[in-house]
Amino acid sequence: MDRATVDELLTTTRTVRKRLDLSRPVEPAVIQECLEIAIQAPNGGNQNRYHFVVVTDPVKRAAIGAIYKKVFYQEHVPLSGAGDPSLPVYRQRSAGIQDSAAYLADHMGEVPVHIIPCVESRFEDARAFRQATRYGSILPAAWSLMLALRSRGLGAAWTTLHLYHEKEVAALLGIPDDITQVVHLSVAYYTGADFKPGPRIPARARTYWDIWGESH
Repeated sequence: MDRATVDELLTTTRTVRKRLDLSRPVEPAVIQECLEIAIQAPNGGNQNRYHFVVVTDPVKRAAIGAIYKKVFYQEHVPLSGAGDPSLPVYRQRSAGIQDSAAYLADHMGEVPVHIIPCVESRFEDARAFRQATRYGSILPAAWSLMLALRSRGLGAAWTTLHLYHEKEVAALLGIPDDITQVVHLSVAYYTGADFKPGPRIPARARTYWDIWGESH
């Protein structure tokens, strides 16, 4: 295994917004191939509770885009207010991220492929164990899907704003009431050469050994 290639994939795969190619079609076979790879991720009890709704119909994509745009501009707390404003990483990036996020909101309906990873059952009122088990049965696969897409020249934007209107999206796509939508991936080929690692608070600053707050 080429560790350098793996490390590059892991450290430079990120949400893609402005660099999504909105005009280039995405082959269904490529999406399905990436999904088959993604489901090899761990899932709770190996019970295979994952489901994926792939949306390519232009009318449905436009409808999801309209919902997302409405939430972004009218209902969601502005991104610039997220996080701890005292941290340099937020001060330096908030304006650029806000601009990028607004671009995605304006063009969400034009993105050629929307993928909504879902998991069986409802558990929003469940105890922490059950919630962790259910989310752990789909989120690793969603991240593996982003990695598989990236390795094939496709970018994805990981978003959750559509969940403000989860029931409306469920009705649009025929998703059963006992299925939980977990994330929304906007997928397209990406433009440009490559990506760089993002600015992060170093893991060592947030890693504790044996007891909270104790660094190594």
